[in-house]
Amino acid sequence: MDNWLPTLVTATPSEGYDLAVKLARIAVKKTQPDADERERMRPDYAGDADALIAVSQVVATNFATIAAANDYWRAGA
Repeated sequence: MDNWLPTLVTATPSEGYDLAVKLARIAVKKTQPDADERERMRPDYAGDADALIAVSQVVATNFATIAAANDYWRAGA
């Protein structure tokens, strides 16, 4: 089994946000594994405000999950 995500724990909120973006990108790659097809579709959503907002919502949900896993970084504050 591929263990590409060994933990949700990050040192800082900034690292947590970067991980949230990575999770969103990985989800797209796993949903559409054909890189050529992803590239073909990119122009369809690159200028679509609704699609970009949807991506932001996915990242925000991922970030909320990561923040909770990190006890909202209070332990390090």
